[in-house]
This record gives sequence, structure tokens and C-alpha cells, in this order.
Amino acid sequence: MPRCFWCTQDPLYQDYHDHEWGVPLREAGALFELLLLEGFQAGLSWFTILKKRQRYREVMFGFDPRQLADMSDDYIERLMQDPGIVRNRLKLHGARRNAQAWLKLDKPVDWLWSFVGGQPKINDFTDRSQVPAVTAQAQAMSKALQKAGFTFVGPIICYAFMQASGMVMDHTRDCDRYGALQP
Repeated sequence: MPRCFWCTQDPLYQDYHDHEWGVPLREAGALFELLLLEGFQAGLSWFTILKKRQRYREVMFGFDPRQLADMSDDYIERLMQDPGIVRNRLKLHGARRNAQAWLKLDKPVDWLWSFVGGQPKINDFTDRSQVPAVTAQAQAMSKALQKAGFTFVGPIICYAFMQASGMVMDHTRDCDRYGALQP
């Protein structure tokens, strides 16, 4: 099956590409999890985070924002000893802060999707060189998330989040998923 240029031969990565990446996500919990995971990725490869995703789910209360918002400093310090996750104190404290900010949002799914007009933006790229790293919509999302109290939500992270959550469809035309995700 032809896949996007970034998808390696690893079965985990292929499964993610073939079943998750670019599929429109409209469930609050799944969007929150993805937003945090994209923040954990900052400075790393997505594959690194993908391999650790299950452990993150285990130690981060299934990404329940209420429980994450109440994470104690002691618990964060215990997480710093867990080799199953990326042990970055700023990112772990950021997860707590982001959970607190998430809980203050009114209709977070609708709000996040509003940055693309409520519907997936279908791009028509023929070559990977056409796929941007950031867009005006991602910059606007980043600014709004930061204003709402989020951290680790720069414009590049926001665009990766938009791609992964299907807010924008950036599978290139030579990828099998391009046709499958057309409306």
C-alpha cells in the first residue's frame, strides 16, 4: 500500500498512519490526549511518543483531564523515574497545566475545530515539499491556546495536531489514504 513519505516500515507506525493520522477526531477525550501527546513530542520524533503512548495512558489516568489537573508534585516526581515515558519535568508540569486549562474551555471540541471552520480542510498536495510545517490557522490556534493557559502548543505543534486529528488532511495524492479520507 502506498503511504505518506514520513511513514516508516515499522508496523506500529504503519498502523497509526493507516488508521489514525488524518482521520477527523471529534471526541473530547481523544483530542485532549492527542494535544498532550503532541506537546510531549516537542523536540522529539512522533515515533518516540507513539511507542510510549500506551505507558502514558497508564500513568496519566487515561488522559482524564480532571485527574491530570489534580496531579501532585510528588506524583510528577515519581513519573520522572518512569523509563516508559519521556522524563521531562517541564512537559509533565505542562500536562497538569494543560488539563487545568482544558477544563476551563467551553465546548473544547467545537472551539478547536473552529480554527478550520468546523470542517476538515482537505489539501491536495502532490509532493511532500508542498506540505507546510505551519499555517495561519495553526498560528491562530497556538496563540488562542496560549492565551487560554496552555503550554507546549507552539504553531508547529498545533499544525501537527491539526494534521493528526484530521482538521487538515495532508496525506499526499500518492498515498492510499488520500482517497479514503475524501468526503
